[in-house]
Amino acid sequence: MVSIREVAPRDGLQNEDPIPAEAKVRLIDALSETGVRRIEAVSFVHPKAIPQMADADEVWARVNRHPEIRYSALIPNTRGAQRALAAGFREIEVVVSASDTHNRRNLNRSTDESLDDIASLIPLIHEAGATVEVIVATSFGCPFEGDIDPDRVAGIVARVRADGADRIAFGDTTGMATPRRVRDLLSAVRPDLLHFHNTRGTGLANIVTALDLGITEFDASVGGIGGCPYAPGASGNVATEEVVHMLHDMGIDTGIDLDRLISTAETAEKLLGRTLPSGVLRAGPRTRLV
Repeated sequence: MVSIREVAPRDGLQNEDPIPAEAKVRLIDALSETGVRRIEAVSFVHPKAIPQMADADEVWARVNRHPEIRYSALIPNTRGAQRALAAGFREIEVVVSASDTHNRRNLNRSTDESLDDIASLIPLIHEAGATVEVIVATSFGCPFEGDIDPDRVAGIVARVRADGADRIAFGDTTGMATPRRVRDLLSAVRPDLLHFHNTRGTGLANIVTALDLGITEFDASVGGIGGCPYAPGASGNVATEEVVHMLHDMGIDTGIDLDRLISTAETAEKLLGRTLPSGVLRAGPRTRLV
């Protein structure tokens, strides 16, 4: 059994031209009917930083929430945490980059400053009865600094675990990961979840490698939408329907209805008004179903 967290509503849409709140709600509601059990719904960030998420409160208020689905929100700071908790989220994500340069571009502070901030956020979130997942971005490489030493990532993980983080995720922010890099990093430190981009076409290979190493939780984005507005060349995430198609063919259960997922990817194309990169969407019906 593999658990997939659907991240298109947040990570996917933050790299697209802004779309109306109604369209975002329609996407989340459609995803909620596919069998996916985890959805990253919104992020509570300043609208000047990520205008695509400016309507997070409105979107979340209008979503038809399913009690069996775990919805999460990304936050950048204390104000974001307060907004997410007030909105009712009980799974909070916060990000820090292994690359100091990327962290400054993304969050306007150094990696160490972000870690200090996270240390102060964790008690606040725990006191509200919520959990904290720390996402370590640029874990497999940085567009500004190049290779990232696995020991640096391991040091960040040790720090946030000591500070009380409940979960750890590694982000392949610009799709620099390869199976070799996955093996090297996971031999030094293990996360709870992995987040791969498909910029260089290695996303599915990286997931298979991670599966062989015992990881069973992954992020994916319907249609393959997404990226990072603060990382040059960061194209889309691995497409959820491609991941599910592959896993089901391997005999691995995800609990997701592939037909409904493909229909949702087609809905996402219409909402965004462009062709999405998913190979499953381009395949004929007989070749894309398992």
